[in-house]
Amino acid sequence: MSFKQSEWVKVKKVKGKGRGIFARKFIPEGTVIEKVPVLVMQAEDTYGTFIEDYVFEWGKDTVALALGYGSLYNHSYKANCRYEDVGRQSKAYIAERDIEKGEEVTINYNGSPNDKTRMAFDVK
Repeated sequence: MSFKQSEWVKVKKVKGKGRGIFARKFIPEGTVIEKVPVLVMQAEDTYGTFIEDYVFEWGKDTVALALGYGSLYNHSYKANCRYEDVGRQSKAYIAERDIEKGEEVTINYNGSPNDKTRMAFDVK
């Protein structure tokens, strides 16, 4: 699997959210926005650290930090992007619908783009 910086997106500041991922140009539905490696670690090793805000569950007692832009996508219940595990320790981010230039690219942290399970934080 080849990893390279995505030509499709860039990082921008988002009022009330910190940073987010935005479309550099029009992204057609089904486009693989990026494929990224993940670093897997023990969940307890991240407690109380700045990394805790950027990791996601990866098994029973482990979490993963997605490299590339992977850990910077913001959550939305109306996500325009989904993520899939595509290798032993890698993820792909794929456009769920057409995404306009300048639009924030979001994922549903619950995994499924349509999952409305309440998050442990206030969704903005």
